[in-house]
Amino acid sequence: MALKSDTKIEIIKKFAASPKDTGSPRVQIALLSTQIEELTGHLKVHKKDQHSRRGLLKIISKRRRLLNYLAKSNPKDYLETSKALKINSQLRCVA
Repeated sequence: MALKSDTKIEIIKKFAASPKDTGSPRVQIALLSTQIEELTGHLKVHKKDQHSRRGLLKIISKRRRLLNYLAKSNPKDYLETSKALKINSQLRCVA
């Protein structure tokens, strides 16, 4: 399920480091988190939708990889992003 453009723009404005920043890990993680929330709601209604469930698992693993990268490259941003998105990450980061 694709995000609506106005929702996407709001998320990018909130997490972007600069006005033209659309591809940084923080922005990508925020967009994926929103998409995960939407798919989770969809799967609560449509319990037997296995195709969407597989897509959800792919999105979750992509977000996990981005979080791992962010934790290694910029621990401060990792902590801020996970706190802002309320992600309970199992990765222990020393800042």
